[in-house]
Amino acid sequence: MIVGVIGLFVIIVLFGKTSAFLRLIGHVFVKIAIGAILLFLLNVIGSNFDIHVPINLVTATVSGFLGIPGVLALTVIDIWIV
Repeated sequence: MIVGVIGLFVIIVLFGKTSAFLRLIGHVFVKIAIGAILLFLLNVIGSNFDIHVPINLVTATVSGFLGIPGVLALTVIDIWIV
């Protein structure tokens, strides 16, 4: 916990602009949340077709940053590989 606070302080000092850094962090968290929502909707709809993509940090990040193509890619990976 202390290392995280010190690391955050060092990053803020290096960047110099706290608002820009915090805005970037906020955008990242919003994208990950949107990705998790998209995966939840895929799992609800896909349950009828035996499609289930687990919701974790990696899959939520992929689907959040890539959007619908990312969700489709995760679905294809789930169908063909798993």
